[in-house]
Amino acid sequence: MLKFVIPAIIVFFVVLFWEKINEIFYKKFNIKINLIVLLIFLIIVSLISALLYF
Repeated sequence: MLKFVIPAIIVFFVVLFWEKINEIFYKKFNIKINLIVLLIFLIIVSLISALLYF
């Protein structure tokens, strides 16, 4: 039961405080975290499609 509840709580808090996390990350590294998330998502999708193709 805990292995389902704990990740759900973590995801909930990340979604709830996304703007604050993004603002802190932008102040420290001067780059939008949205771009990093988009890049990681595209890499994962391309890896999955490459694995399905071969």
